[in-house]
Amino acid sequence: MVNDKIISLSDSLDTPTFYGVNNRNMLCLKNQHPGVRVVARGYQVKVSGDEASIDNFEKSLRLCEDFCIRNNRLSEQDILMLLHGDKPQVQATDNLILHGVNGKSIYARSVNQQALVRAYEDHDLLFAVGPAGSGKTYTAIALAVRALKNREVKRIILSRPAVEAGEKLGFLPGDMKEKIDPYLQPLYDALQDMIPAAKLTEYMEKGTIQIAPLAFMRGRTLSDAVVILDEAQNTTALQLKMFLTRLGIGGKMIVTGDMTQIDLPPSQKSGLRDAMERFKGIKGIQIIEFNERDIVRHPLVKQIVAAYKEN
Repeated sequence: MVNDKIISLSDSLDTPTFYGVNNRNMLCLKNQHPGVRVVARGYQVKVSGDEASIDNFEKSLRLCEDFCIRNNRLSEQDILMLLHGDKPQVQATDNLILHGVNGKSIYARSVNQQALVRAYEDHDLLFAVGPAGSGKTYTAIALAVRALKNREVKRIILSRPAVEAGEKLGFLPGDMKEKIDPYLQPLYDALQDMIPAAKLTEYMEKGTIQIAPLAFMRGRTLSDAVVILDEAQNTTALQLKMFLTRLGIGGKMIVTGDMTQIDLPPSQKSGLRDAMERFKGIKGIQIIEFNERDIVRHPLVKQIVAAYKEN
């Protein structure tokens, strides 16, 4: 008796890598299971055959799927080795956070980026504070994307205060979304390095990934999510208190900022500075202080940061 079964693949899977050029990987997998017919499209694989053949094919499919998710690669040789019980050779991945778009490997590259990755495992509230270019936000977003891909959380929520560096929102053209998007663009840029464009669009349409100004956080409870507040030096103490008290069950928060780039009026104390003074030594909260040695942009950025620090 011929049966049909639809197998749904993990949405963490990079399907072009999984299927291979011209579907070579899927053809290789199918050839190892001659008793089934296979039609694959997107995140669904339709298998036809008798019940035992379908079950065997699905076990092989899941084995290859898991390998591809963990290593962001899959070749015909990998498939044959996996199905014969061998372990494909995988390059050492010390300090690897996740595999991004087009095979890009995203690592914790500096001492304090690595410290942030380690601290994430044991703390539900993290502060990452340091100069421009030190990778605070990028590392935080990579940790959030990894948690989403590993199904450790259901959502990623990214936020920034819409505090202007010399501009007023009211004078910018467009509706509210068009006014605030320039402030949120660095968050989009990081996500585009880590999640394929079509998948990122889908996540944002479904609300799996949300990017919004800090003011939009009021009244929410953010459970089963990694929540990141960027540019927190531009919050007031009351704003940051409001944000931190949104943390729900199963959630983690990472707050990033640069105390040398405060755009608040001189009369207002930065909420980030206030929080760092209040929270030192509290169990479950970790403060990672980045410095010039962590800067991973153009080599000149280190010299620029040092030059401004002298005055």
